[in-house]
Parts: sequence; structure tokens; C-alpha cells
Amino acid sequence: MTNKDLANIIFPNITKTVEDYKNMYPKRELKEGEKVTRFAPSPTGFMHLGGFYQAIIDKILAHNSNGIFYLRNEDTDQKREVKEAVELIMNTLNYYDVKPDEYEYNGNIVGNYGPYIQSERKEIYHAFIKYLIEIDRAYPCFCKKEELDQMREKQEKYKARIGYYGRYAKCRNLSIDEIIEKIKNGEEYVIRFKSLGDNEKRFFFDDLVRGTLSLPENDQDIVIMKSNDKLPTYHFAHFVDDFLMGTTHVVRGEEWLPSVPVHVELFKAFDAKPPKYIHTPLIVKKEGNSVRKLSKRKDPEATMSYYEENGYPQEAVIESLMTIINSNYEEWHDKNPEKTYLDFTFSPKKMSSSGGALYDIEKLNNISKNFISKLSATEVYNRLSNWSKKFDEEFYELITKYKDYTINILNIERVQKKPRKDYENYKSIKPQIWYMYDELFDKKEYDFQNITDKNEIKLILNTYVEKYYDESDDKDTWFNKVKELSEELGYASNMKEYKENPDKFKGNVADVSTVIRVAITTSSQTPDLYEILKLLGKEKIIKRINLI
Repeated sequence: MTNKDLANIIFPNITKTVEDYKNMYPKRELKEGEKVTRFAPSPTGFMHLGGFYQAIIDKILAHNSNGIFYLRNEDTDQKREVKEAVELIMNTLNYYDVKPDEYEYNGNIVGNYGPYIQSERKEIYHAFIKYLIEIDRAYPCFCKKEELDQMREKQEKYKARIGYYGRYAKCRNLSIDEIIEKIKNGEEYVIRFKSLGDNEKRFFFDDLVRGTLSLPENDQDIVIMKSNDKLPTYHFAHFVDDFLMGTTHVVRGEEWLPSVPVHVELFKAFDAKPPKYIHTPLIVKKEGNSVRKLSKRKDPEATMSYYEENGYPQEAVIESLMTIINSNYEEWHDKNPEKTYLDFTFSPKKMSSSGGALYDIEKLNNISKNFISKLSATEVYNRLSNWSKKFDEEFYELITKYKDYTINILNIERVQKKPRKDYENYKSIKPQIWYMYDELFDKKEYDFQNITDKNEIKLILNTYVEKYYDESDDKDTWFNKVKELSEELGYASNMKEYKENPDKFKGNVADVSTVIRVAITTSSQTPDLYEILKLLGKEKIIKRINLI
């Protein structure tokens, strides 16, 4: 019996060869410098911020070079697969307009290198594994879990490297006849790659972020096909797909650096050129005086759904990630405010190579506030409407009922040289403008700040409405009347004069304005009071003053 006989016994129905698949997936016709990148998530749950961060890099690399960005769903770990995850991944990419050029979704394949879902490519992987068995670079392993556990305990006891290699690779030296006999007896097995590496030797590897690294060769006989579902492991599927799909650049987290020797050896086994690797720093956050990895269990901001649910503009989320992707991005964006991140030239060398990429929600809030402040009131309304329709139905019905009124509210202090920057996301708008709607207005404990006497407060409000309020007044006239009101009731209308002789007055014009503001809105901190009063109108103003 030969290795070829063994390969045919294990894969009797695999008739296509590696060469057949090379012909089916011809080398991409790329112009010089064009890059092919892939976002390859595992559909095991929610979309992680770190995954999206890598997808942006994939997108920008391909866009910068007029290349191809494709989506590949790596679902070989079917025990952990979540059915809704593929839809969630696609929806997230579409929501942020980080759309792949090639993908597979709902049974439709876009692109010539599919299927783009790994579980649908089983026969392809089997053809590659069959070839490795034929050339004596792969073999069945019959070791049971208990045997592997005992081996690990022995390695730990003698402080040896952990793994299946060298003299610990028990099944590596089985004869073909012994292997066939075990298979005929129905013994379960995995397929392992037969490494030719020597852990005592090193090779040089160029990472586009960290530069040239010296790494030990791989000598582990890794599992490349599992026993239960006969699907490949991540390592092998990664190699086959990147090879056949023509991936030129692989973007992945730095935690995959130890896997480089394995992946390089797999490519060498097929006389194939490995793609270039960009190992990105882990996203970290500050906690007190220390820094730790962003955790999907501890940190709500680790999942992409957090940003949509809280109504952060898509553009702001991407901008916040771009600031940690490349150190020179902020300076570039300040000089090119009208351009998008896709116009920026990404450089792996300008990524952090140590200490992680620090992600700060407060920085996102500032970016988001700045972005929203530059939108027109109608644009903010449209985005708020889309967000609230999904996440706050009651508010959605209210703002659509009073569309023009809501747009006018959102326009307060917007069309000016330095527009207000109150809203960090769409979720934060309702808590800041709720008092403008009678349906939401709720009498609360009022804090009139410096004036506490209830009779004095009523005097100020009644005098204002009866003698000084006129809906037709322009802003200057309105403010002059508030000054007149202040003088009539014993308050300083001039702040300078008040500071020079505070004992001469009950208070000042700011105190009077605060009483009016709090009575109308319940808050002492609001946008322009004149604009608020103008929008509310006299009837609502009187109604609210009567509540005091």
C-alpha cells in the first residue's frame, strides 16, 4: 500500500486535484500595486469592535490601490456558530458603508472566487489534504483526548514545550498498513500536517507593522482536519482560501503572530507564496491608571451594536477608529475636513507596534459632537428620525408629528460661526430637548439657582408675561426688555455695575433670565433662551409659568 492508496481510502469521492482547483481559481489579473484583502470573521456572535477595526483597514488598503476587498465567513468551528451572526456581520458592513466587492449572502455569490463561506468549500479542502497525504506531508492521528491530556501533563512535568511534535507525535510513525487497519476498524481520527521544521532553527519574517522579525520554525504536527465534521481547522482553511482567492495582504490581530511559522510552512508545502501580513495591535482601554484589553464581557463598547443603539453617526465611529489606526490621521483630517477616510493613504508603518491601540469613548464623543454640529438641522432630523424609529418609537412618532417644529429646535444655535456641540449621539438629543414638547413636559423640582423665594419668582414671571413679553420682538428688543424687567424689580441690568456694587441690588439680569429659563424648560442650562421662547409661543409659555 502506498500513500496514494491511503489518500484514496480516506477521500474516495474526491476526484478533483489541487491543479484542478488552481485552474478553477486562476491567479487574479492585478495591476502593479493593487491589493486583495479580506475580512474573514467567524460567525460566532456579535460583531466585535476589533473585527470592524480590521475590516476598515482591509477596505482602505484595497481602495487605496484600486484593488479588491472581499468578505469570507470562516464558519468551520460549527459548535460555536450563531445562525444570526452572518446577517449581523453583513448588516454592520452595510450600515457603515464598508461594503465588500466580493461576498456571499442569502445564497447569492458576488465574485468569481466563491463560495465565500468556508463550510461550503469542504471538497476543496479535502482535495488539498488528499494531496498532502499522497506526498507524505499529512497523516491520520488516532490519539484520544485522554492520551493527549496525559502527554500534555508529561510535557508540563518535564518542562518541555507543549504540543504534538517530535517524539511526542505518536501517530506520525505508524505504517500505512497500520493506519488502514485502524481506519477499517472504525477508529476515529483527525488529519495532522507533517511538519519538516526544526524549532531550534529560525527564519526571518517581514511584518508590515513591526518590520523584520526572527521566528522559530514550526515543528508542530497541527491538526488540519477534524474528526467529527471532517471540516478543516482555521489554520488550514486560512491557507487554502487565501491561496486560491489570491489574497495579497492579511490583516489580523497581533495575537496571531505565533501562528506565522505554521502558516508559512503550509504555503511552502504547496510551493506557494504567502501573502503579506499586517498584525494589528490589540484595542485597549484605560481603566484607572492601567491599560487593559477591550473585553466583550466587561465593556459594552466592545460590540458594534453598542454604537448603533446609542446613535453614534457612522462617520464618527469610523473617524474614531482611524485615529488609532494611523498616528498621522488626525493631522491629515484637520487639513482635509471635506474628505473621507477612504481618501487617506494608510501606512502599516504608522500603526502602534507595542502597547496596543488605545480606544477612548470620550474621544469618540468629541468627534461625534463635532460631526453632528456641522450637519444641517434637516440632516440631523433625518438621522434622528431613522435612529428613533428603531430604538425609541414614542419619540419617533412625536418628532414625525412635529417635523418642521423639531427641525427648528435642532437648528437653534446651529447656523453660526461656532455652532453648539451639545449632541454626542442621537440618543442624547431627546434628554436635551424633551421640554420643547408638551407631550413630554413634566413638572419637576425646579432649581432657580440664586433666587429661592417663591413669591419673588412668581413676581418676576408674571411681570415678564404681563408687561414685557411680545412674540414679535427681535432678539435685541427681547433682551433689552429683560433688562428693563430686571431694573423694575431691583436687579442690576449691567453685570459690571453689579460686580462693583452687589449689595445695591437683589441680584442681576442673569438671575432673572435663569428664573424665566427654568420655569419654561426646568433646566438652567439650555441653548439660546430667546429661540426657545420664540418656538414655544406665548400660550405654552403662560401655561408653564402657571405651573410654578
